[in-house]
Amino acid sequence: MTDRLCVSLSGMRFHARVGILAHERELPQPLEIDVDAWMARVPTGDVLDYRGLYDVAASVVATTELLYLEDVASRVADGALALGRVSRVRVAVRKPHVALAGPLAHAGVVLERDAPDVSHRDG
Repeated sequence: MTDRLCVSLSGMRFHARVGILAHERELPQPLEIDVDAWMARVPTGDVLDYRGLYDVAASVVATTELLYLEDVASRVADGALALGRVSRVRVAVRKPHVALAGPLAHAGVVLERDAPDVSHRDG
């Protein structure tokens, strides 16, 4: 039997330049990111350090100007899967304060991605 463990970080808040409009490219805007990373639990106590997941998200928004929330989610997913032992990742990115014609809490995207060799990681 293989247990699957999910390490979850919710509500990480950053400021980033994300968007296609001129003002979105000039001024950093708030972003919220959630990351869920699944891995097989092993009896040796080998765990995924959630600080690494946080660092991945922080690095993506700090070092890159991106056009779309989808790009942020994709790069965070790539970084999480590169940490090792992660077989699946779910990344949600939300952008509060989007200027639309009516009330809106946030715009957002959710990306789910499996590691390319997921069948080998979970036993």
